Amino acid sequence: MKYIISIILIFNISVVNANEIFNLLKIPNLEIYNTNSSNGLKYLYAKNNFKIGLKKNISCDKSKMNKLDKKYPIIEKNLNKYKTDFLIKNNLKFIILCENLSVSSINTGGVPNILKRSLILDINFNLEHFERMIHHEFFHMIQAKHNKIFDETLWSNFNKATFKYAECSTCSDRIDLDLYKNTDGFLTEYSKSIPSEDMAEIFSFLMTKKKIVENIIENDLILKNKVEYLKKNLKLIDNNFTF
Repeated sequence: MKYIISIILIFNISVVNANEIFNLLKIPNLEIYNTNSSNGLKYLYAKNNFKIGLKKNISCDKSKMNKLDKKYPIIEKNLNKYKTDFLIKNNLKFIILCENLSVSSINTGGVPNILKRSLILDINFNLEHFERMIHHEFFHMIQAKHNKIFDETLWSNFNKATFKYAECSTCSDRIDLDLYKNTDGFLTEYSKSIPSEDMAEIFSFLMTKKKIVENIIENDLILKNKVEYLKKNLKLIDNNFTF
């Protein structure tokens, strides 16, 4: 599966209903699932299929309630790792849950949008990588909101001089999400697609499998430098942030 970074959108609300949701997010067929989360996130779900975007190229199917009820605790558990202040600093307020999410017919785990403060998540995404995907997609919002902090040229210089990223994530055949046995600077094949995906992959592992990463970087200087870079810059956003 490929991850897609959406071109990203800032609103401030406390009480929402169906009409207000549509006016704010411009996504039809949404209903409230939970608006009382501990960190202020508003969870919405698709009661019917929808297509959005200027060319209607983003599509997702309605959420089946039995599947949604099963996946929601996993999603909430992972997003509860982020405190309210950190979410606000990175423009995340709304989580939209649906099935079979795609962008231009390419399956994707999530579509982040910092201008709309929203993150669409596919509850059908590969179960093995589902929790990591949540953090991966949120990192795209973090980077988009603070793009001057996460310098992709500097990041690329951590790699061996002979390595080159692809021009874009969707024009790369580096799509496997499994953890490498021999990392050599990268945790997964997908990390090798473009710098932003490399950052998001490392971030997602740190949020879900921190001890594994800490063991790996003892013998991988490139990855160690990348991890330290992420930690340092996340502290610039919020000094209280920890993995």
